[in-house]
Order: sequence, then C-alpha cells, then structure tokens
Amino acid sequence: MSQTAAKPGKRLGIKERYAMMTRGLGWETTYQSMDDVFPFDKFEGIKIHDWDKWEDPFRLTMDAYWKFQGEKEKKLYAIIDAFQQNQGQFNISDPRYLNTLKLFLTGVSPLEYAAHRGYAMAGRSFRGVGARVAAQMQSIDELRHAQTQIHTISHFNKYFDGLHDPQYMHDRVWYLSVPKSYFEDAMTAGPFEFVTAISFSFEYVLTNLLFMPFMSGAAFNGDMATVTFGFSAQSDESRHMTLGLEVVKFMLEQDPDNVPIIQKWVDKWFWRGYRLLTLVSMMMDYMLPKRVMSWSEAWEMYFEQNGGALFEDLARYGIRLPKYHEVAKAEKGHLSHIAWATFNNYGHAADFNSWVPQPDELDWLSQKYPDTFDAVYRPRFEWLAAYEKEHGKMWRNDTLPLLCQVCQVPCIFTEVSDPTRISLRETSYHGMKYHCCSDGCMDIFKDEPEKYVQAWMPVHQIYQGNCFPEGTDPTVPGFNPLAAVLDYYHMKPGADSGDFNTSPDRHNWERWTGQDLTPPAAEPKAA
Repeated sequence: MSQTAAKPGKRLGIKERYAMMTRGLGWETTYQSMDDVFPFDKFEGIKIHDWDKWEDPFRLTMDAYWKFQGEKEKKLYAIIDAFQQNQGQFNISDPRYLNTLKLFLTGVSPLEYAAHRGYAMAGRSFRGVGARVAAQMQSIDELRHAQTQIHTISHFNKYFDGLHDPQYMHDRVWYLSVPKSYFEDAMTAGPFEFVTAISFSFEYVLTNLLFMPFMSGAAFNGDMATVTFGFSAQSDESRHMTLGLEVVKFMLEQDPDNVPIIQKWVDKWFWRGYRLLTLVSMMMDYMLPKRVMSWSEAWEMYFEQNGGALFEDLARYGIRLPKYHEVAKAEKGHLSHIAWATFNNYGHAADFNSWVPQPDELDWLSQKYPDTFDAVYRPRFEWLAAYEKEHGKMWRNDTLPLLCQVCQVPCIFTEVSDPTRISLRETSYHGMKYHCCSDGCMDIFKDEPEKYVQAWMPVHQIYQGNCFPEGTDPTVPGFNPLAAVLDYYHMKPGADSGDFNTSPDRHNWERWTGQDLTPPAAEPKAA
C-alpha cells in the first residue's frame, strides 16, 4: 500500500509568524472575568478599544530573541575576558575617571534591575497579548543589562575602592535616593503610567542623555570594557526607544479621552527624569578627565533638537512639549556646576571621590559656559582650591541639606531669574510643611500628595537616628554621628568616599603606573 508524502505548509512571513507567537498564544478567560484577571489596566482612566492595534515595530519572536541575545553574550564576554587578561584597567586616561563607574554602578545598574521587575509587573497587568510579550522581552533585556554591567565593572573592584557593595549602597546612601525614588515612583503607579514613565519619557526622550555620555565618555577615556557592554545593550535600547514611542501613539489613537491623562504623565515624568539627570550633567562636565561634550551641548542636541522634533510629531495627537521645558533650557548653563559644587560640599559622605577642578578644566568650563561660569561659579571653585592648598584637604560641610520632597535632590537649584537665590517652594498638607526644589516638583506633589508624603527622605532618617548600624548607642561620650552613618552605608571613609587627591586610588595608581598626577601650577590669568 503506497503512502503519499504530506505537502509542506506555506511558509509564514514575519508578520504572520509574529502574530502566531503573540496574539495566537492568548485566550479569553471563562471561569473568571477578564476584568478580575486584569484589574489594573482600567483604573487609571486609559481607554483601550482594540488591543490588536498594539504593534511591536520589530516583530521579534522569543526564539529569535534568544538566538540574537546569545550571539551578543558570546562577543561581550570574549572582549571582557581579553580586557582583564591585558590589564585594561591601566589603559584608562586618569584614575579620576573610575568615579564615573562608581556613580554608574550604584546609581544606574540597580535601575536596570528595577526596570526588569517593573516590566514584569506591567506585563502581568495588560490584557493585550502583544503588550504582554513586549513587556516580557523588555523585562529580560533589563535583567541582562544589570548582569552585564555588574560583570564588566566587577573587574575594577579588584583594584579600586567604592565598588564593593553597589546594591546595598543604592538602597541607603543619601544621594542615591534620587534615582531609586524615580523608579519606585514609576513602579507604584499603574501599568500605563509605568510604560509612559519608563518606555517613553526615560527610554525615548531622555535615554540618550544618560547612555551616550557614559559610553562615549568611557571610549574617550580608554575604558573599552564599559564601551563594549554599552554596544551590547544599544540594540536593546533602540528597540526600547521605538517601542516607547509606539506605546504612547497606541494610547493616543485608541481614544481622545486618553490625551489629557498622557499629557499629565509626560509633564510629570519629563521633570522627574530631568532632575535625575542632574547626576549625569556633573559627570559630563566635571568627572570625565577627557570630555566628550558639555552638558549644555548635549541638552541642546538630544532634547532641544531631537526632543523638539519628536513633540512636533506628537502635536497632531494634541500633545505639547512638557511643562517647564523652558526652565530646563534656562538651567542648562547652571545645572552641572551647582551639582558638582554640592558634591564638593558633601563628598565625604558619597560613595565616590571628589576633587576641585584643575586650572585647565576651569578654562574649558569658561569656554563652554561663557555666560554663566566665570560670573557665578569659577570664584567658588578657586576658593575651594585655595582652601585645599592651605589646609591639605578639601573643605567639607558637616550639616545636612534640605531635600526636595519629590525628586529628593537637595534644594540646591537657583531661580532662573537670579542664580544667587535658592529656588525653594513650600506648601502644607494635613498641617505639615513640605518643601520642593522647583515649580515642577511642587506641581507633582500637589497632584498626588498622599504618595509623596510617604517618601523615605535620607536626611530626615539620619536626623531621626534610623541610619546607624543596629545596636548603635548615640548617647555614649564622643559619639560621632557621621562615622556611624558611613558605617551604616558600608563605606570606608577616605577610600570609598572623600578627597581624590589623598585617596588610596590615587596613591596606588601612581605606584602601579609611575604617573605623577600632581597638576601643573596655574598660570595667572591675563587681566
């Protein structure tokens, strides 16, 4: 008896295959209602009429995803291994550069892990299958980013201080509450606000201002290991950025009632992200020995030009530029200088070393900021340099600053109209006073006061005695509260924190490489 061979089926195209591997995997629930299974995708007020309109522009299926990421892993770890075997840590331009890695590892890498958790939760909250698959893939991406960053930078931990306990410090060190509070704010919002905050505002609008300076700065300063994990993550970031824009367009196209909700979120998360980027601005202008560009130039390129074009496109949906974008534009000549001066005040309690800019660096800043630097900020740094020369150590401030209730940055920013006046906003809620650093943060507070009155404020917690190691007795004679707080941070004073010029990192670098890092004497400026 003969058998006829079965004819092969028609080969599916990319679009059909993607549909089978996303929409084809979903089903309508029966013994429980869909509203009970997915209770969180309606309470924000966002109206979705057709989940099938959710499009992943890359149409990446899970089997293709794993193959693609596996190839990147092989290349990444081969380069990291070569970097380690060739003692690549000694090829960087200047040991001061290492402090950007400390900032990145404690301030940014834990955010990748938070994003991993956030997208996993958001994916569980969406009843649309395409949205769930997209959130799942981004969740895995973010976990991979956290892992590769830790693996890359862990090599430097063998030789330099300040890199030994990043996740622990992220949860406790005062200034790290700024990035931590950003993601915890987003993760405690609804799923649509979360994806607007992270996929759109952070990934699409602001990510170039975060990733490009760090990775370009690493390349300029000879850190090819960090450049490599940046390249490995960049294809993921391209997908995230594209998906972020598609997410917002999807919501806007579903119902006109979504427009005012999304505009409010865009306003909020632009401002929250901008305040977070304060840390990046000082990294660009002050912490990179070889600089890529100034913060002002980066803001003009990546937000004013690129962001301006984006919001021109979104105008057809009724979305305008974020509220207070003009304040950010006005502050671009001040932001980094204010931030670095603050870390010159409080660097003895940070998890990286700080230093007074050298004379040639002051000249570079004068050139990049001709309208603000010499008039307002150069005299401060020259005074700090004179103090360090006279006393053999940097000047430090042993008091604690007032924090903004929303962004949790100290209230250090100045009024746009007067750079000699601190910008401070005050309000009352249920008989208690609350302070914000700006109109942007005050608007956010007044819109959701119940959320922000619960904020874990580092300065408040320190003064309440909640940031001492367990068993500490603050009543003993000679008790040093600062030493106790640094012990609670798992921070070794003078090594993990404090002055770069007296640090073990500088001493070891000069011993290992034979390079004298003493800056040349400053020539008097021409009258």
